[in-house]
Amino acid sequence: MLHFALRRLFSAVPTLFLIVTLAFFLVRWAPGGPFDRERPIPPEIAANLNASFHLDEPLWRQYLHYLANLLHGDFGPSFKYQDYSVTELIWQGFPVSLQLGASAMLIAVLLGLAMGVFAALRRNHWMDYFVMSTAMLGIVIPNFVMAPVLGLIFGVYLHWLPVGGWGDELRYRILPVIALSLPQVAYIARLTRASLIEVLHSAYIRTARAKGLPLRKILLQHAARPTLLPVISYLGPATAAIVTGSVVIEQIFGIPGIGRYFVQGALNRDYTLVMGVVVFYAVLIILLNLLVDLLYAWLDPRIRHAQRDAALTHVL
Repeated sequence: MLHFALRRLFSAVPTLFLIVTLAFFLVRWAPGGPFDRERPIPPEIAANLNASFHLDEPLWRQYLHYLANLLHGDFGPSFKYQDYSVTELIWQGFPVSLQLGASAMLIAVLLGLAMGVFAALRRNHWMDYFVMSTAMLGIVIPNFVMAPVLGLIFGVYLHWLPVGGWGDELRYRILPVIALSLPQVAYIARLTRASLIEVLHSAYIRTARAKGLPLRKILLQHAARPTLLPVISYLGPATAAIVTGSVVIEQIFGIPGIGRYFVQGALNRDYTLVMGVVVFYAVLIILLNLLVDLLYAWLDPRIRHAQRDAALTHVL
């Protein structure tokens, strides 16, 4: 398992390098600059600012300078938030984004699995159609539409929940977490339903039923692991969707997380802040995908054994 994990981790290095390279050049090719104002600043001040942040050097030299700092874990200073480094801003917003994303993922997995199992056990019943139709709403309605609708209904009309901000009280977290998790609840529910229906029609499940085993024992001991395999494989893309979706949700609800810094950095042409958030999110997604791969390999040992045999064949 350790060899499998290390091979997966090393294979992610070129991906991370490509992300850093593309993000660096794309953000600098965008129109405007970090020190552009509606009212132009004096040329000598602009020259001093560009020199202090190495913006007066050729682009390839800026790129090498950024890579050198990045290898030491330094994202550089923020162009707009004075006296703050990008690392400090990220660690200020990360705990909030972590709570939001982890809560949304937990709800998506638990609720999606429950809905999928419920629908599969009542296949072609009106309850099955109702659950899957409800789940489809999370897919066809994006969260940037669902979030204002939820705020309008439960915050403005009913006055049950706050429509913005972030606090220690649970009522501040309900709407953003629900809006962020709904699309993933729908996908996981549909995957679970399809997977469980296929597993229940397998030969070994029919044999277990013929032996008179109760349904609960069949589900927990025989059907659970193969049913979870497609769901586990989807957790990687689901994590990426929740991470990118949190940028929109944090902006809509005014949540002080990393996503809000990313949006403000993009609007202000804060190159180092945008790059820092992109690299941080890329590393986070790569590590979470690695965790998903390890979990999948643990549930299905054939995966790591097949890759090990392929590697031995290549060496021979």
